[in-house]
Amino acid sequence: MSKADFPKTLIIAEVGVNHNGDINIAKKLVKQAALAGADIVKFQSFNADALVTSNAPKAQYQVESSSDNDSNYQMLKKLELSQDDHITLINECKSHNIEFLSTAFDVNNLNFLIELNMSRIKIPSGEITNLPFLEYIASLDVPVILSTGMSEINEIKDAVNILLSDKLKKTDLSILHCTSQYPAPFKEINLKAIPALKNLFDVNIGYSDHTLGIEAAVAAVALGAKIIEKHITLDANFDGPDHKASITPSEFHKMVLAIRNIEQGLGDGHKTPSIEEIKMRSVARRSIIASKKIEKGETLSFENISIMRPGSGISPMEINKVIGTKAIKVFHKNEYIEL
Repeated sequence: MSKADFPKTLIIAEVGVNHNGDINIAKKLVKQAALAGADIVKFQSFNADALVTSNAPKAQYQVESSSDNDSNYQMLKKLELSQDDHITLINECKSHNIEFLSTAFDVNNLNFLIELNMSRIKIPSGEITNLPFLEYIASLDVPVILSTGMSEINEIKDAVNILLSDKLKKTDLSILHCTSQYPAPFKEINLKAIPALKNLFDVNIGYSDHTLGIEAAVAAVALGAKIIEKHITLDANFDGPDHKASITPSEFHKMVLAIRNIEQGLGDGHKTPSIEEIKMRSVARRSIIASKKIEKGETLSFENISIMRPGSGISPMEINKVIGTKAIKVFHKNEYIEL
């Protein structure tokens, strides 16, 4: 089995920067993600100085979700995790039996995460056109999850071709459909892109969900998503760029339960009755019966037979074989007809 093959939907609790720069909040979110049933809890590893210019604007949703007048750089600077923070969070993940993952936004942070034995690489949507970064990741023998928010299909193709140009194997590549709006309106999320991406790239396809609620994530699994990423927060009313597009631990738990139910419900795609349904046939289906007393030798017709439950006798599908034949014995009312 490839490192990237998933026997069940891989559910990622995206903390991102919802720790608000507080390691204690980050640790609480690790515990809550584990209790909610997530397989992975994910953070972000970046240095503001290497990510944005001092005059880079905030996205509109970032402006609306914050009560201060910080610049984009100032906002991100407050949300950085130190190297010691990473080690603390990895240990916290181990104590709660949940996988640690973090999105690196540059080679230095990526190398640090690999030194910490992170088992997979997550490429954020904004880096899908970062050629040097993609080429470096391609040179590593580590499974990759690529987010595709804001992307045209040709941009995804280009990124995939780059990622597969060196050591990365196709079986170790997963692609996440994503709509980079926070929160994302349902009319914009285009869930039918999930099977379309599967048909086009023939790799594991997932969904990074930024909608409010859990419906889209559950529907994505029904459409074939093998990875679900969803933001988690202790309180959606906290100040910070992503809280309003996140769900609480209790909501996350409901989402996990719904996804696990849908996984069981998907089956193998072959239409066949279950064992319990087969038992139900005699109760729910009908048989050909005598509608009144029929004498031996009497001609069977719609005048003396009827079609009623239970379905333990001759099926109504055989009615044409019955009509016009002679009764082989005396049949009493409601008795099964025999030939």
